[in-house]
Amino acid sequence: MNLLNLKPIKNIFKSQWFPGLLQWPTAFIFAVVVYQLLYGPASAHVNFGTAMTWVLWWPIIPLIFLLLGRFWCAICPFATLSDFVQRWVGLRRPVPVFLKKYGIWIIDAMFILITWADHVFGIVESPFGSGVLLLLIITGVVFSGAFFERRTWCRYLCFLGGLAGNYSRAGAFELRADSDKCSACRDKYCYKGKDGVPGCPMFELPGQMDSSAKCNLCGNCVKVCQNDSVTLTARVPSKELWFIRKPRIEESFLAIIIMGIVFVQNITMLEIWQDAQRFIEGVTGTTSYTVTFTITFIIAMTVPVLALYLTGMLAGLFNKESAISNFARFGYALIPLDLAGHLAHNLFHLLAEGKSVLYTGISLIIPGFEGGSPALVSNEIIQVMQFVLIAMGLAASIYTAYRISKSNFKNTSSFLPYAALLVILAALNLYLFTLPMSMRM
Repeated sequence: MNLLNLKPIKNIFKSQWFPGLLQWPTAFIFAVVVYQLLYGPASAHVNFGTAMTWVLWWPIIPLIFLLLGRFWCAICPFATLSDFVQRWVGLRRPVPVFLKKYGIWIIDAMFILITWADHVFGIVESPFGSGVLLLLIITGVVFSGAFFERRTWCRYLCFLGGLAGNYSRAGAFELRADSDKCSACRDKYCYKGKDGVPGCPMFELPGQMDSSAKCNLCGNCVKVCQNDSVTLTARVPSKELWFIRKPRIEESFLAIIIMGIVFVQNITMLEIWQDAQRFIEGVTGTTSYTVTFTITFIIAMTVPVLALYLTGMLAGLFNKESAISNFARFGYALIPLDLAGHLAHNLFHLLAEGKSVLYTGISLIIPGFEGGSPALVSNEIIQVMQFVLIAMGLAASIYTAYRISKSNFKNTSSFLPYAALLVILAALNLYLFTLPMSMRM
């Protein structure tokens, strides 16, 4: 069913106020958050910016990607800033070929670097550190908006955009267009824009899209399409992953790296992390946290990648494909479990510390206000919800691996090694969620 046939939904997408009506309030809240991070209380425990960023926004953003795809990218303050800079001083130069070719690898590297820097420099625990991180991103956004066309930053450089692209493939909605109507259309207003409505900010032609990874549901194509070609439909979450036409190794690499990052985030917030540190210190002969964490981080990044590669070798015994080819093709099967693990980890911060957003917000009006327990529900309830999420993610990932195998090979047995790997990864997640986790606030 095309949801754009429903008049209320079509009116929203056709409205000149969409998505701008949501962009500016979001930008205002973002400005308050940045100010609080830079000039508010130095302690994360009582800083409104820290609570909004790491207790509310970061935990719910994967859920937004699951439910609404990349819609956050349509109202993201960084995107709004990029549009503003481009409108006033933008040179609108074409995207460099280098970015088109290697942008996703840059995104992979940025995601890894930011995660490493967070632990080494304590970015999350430091309001000022979080503020500096946002300022660095703002600098990149302004530079990109001033020199390059459309949302070059969002498409080719934003680490969150890379995450959004992967997760949106597993999302519950998809925007597409009738390829026959689009092929016959000479105007291509959906790409070029018309009557003050910009063309697609993400460089997409709806009639040629077969993925939700780059669409931010901004509605520009809906506003200018004269043929009612564009459709918005609900779908089975993760269904897009079953039929990836051109698998890319860098996207699969990001999927397995995210798995390693979630493991790191879990381990470093558990009591066993202290024991692990002492063990590494004994082996290396140094007490430098930078050294001990970097070693842990490299292991956490390398082992999952190596495991996926070796699994590709095993699968090759069934489908006669190379390990690299299988790595690229079946890496997408990890995305549902990635998403589940990410949600499960963040669920702890959201539900165990959620009231801190309210308390720190009140403290802006009543200085010194602290409130009571930040927990919204008990740890036992959180743990059950985490287990359910991992089980659902595991089921979706195993089925995705099966469908990938079925749609590409006569012998579906090549999914079996991936099913075993997914079970192992899910079991590790479940074990870590049974252990007491420290809070951010």
